[in-house]
Amino acid sequence: MTTIKPPNTPAAVRQAHGRSPEARRIFRAVAVLLARYQVRSLKRIFDEFERDILLPILLGEIALHNLGERENGHQQLNPASGAEDVCDRLELRPCNAYSIAAATGLPRETVRRKIARLTELGWINRRRNGHLYVSSDALQQFGELLYSRELPELLAIADRARRLMKP
Repeated sequence: MTTIKPPNTPAAVRQAHGRSPEARRIFRAVAVLLARYQVRSLKRIFDEFERDILLPILLGEIALHNLGERENGHQQLNPASGAEDVCDRLELRPCNAYSIAAATGLPRETVRRKIARLTELGWINRRRNGHLYVSSDALQQFGELLYSRELPELLAIADRARRLMKP
């Protein structure tokens, strides 16, 4: 049986293979903890997006592309402030179906169909020139979910992983 090793395995994981059985046990425990979180999260996302796993991937890619400049703190985004469209309140970086297809590695026609569905759901706004923007509704709905459920759970998992790894 051949073991497939990811190409960019972190140094700490590579070093753990040469360490004591206790160190390997701890790394396995942390890996299981993280995998459990990831599977639960994927199941929730799958259900929230009409059981179509490509919808959250594309929505996330569009949002990250739009909001990429915001992470440096130049403009703060408050998704709950006001009913107007977020792209009217901020100068978001536009993207289009072609750039999203390139970023995800998905076929353009698949991306085009999924973007049409995201637009129908009101989570993406498409301008006449083809520019795509995440809607304020999507930012509010999924931002609230992130803050209320996903982020606290992830931080709790990180704390448990740190405790496991302490000598």
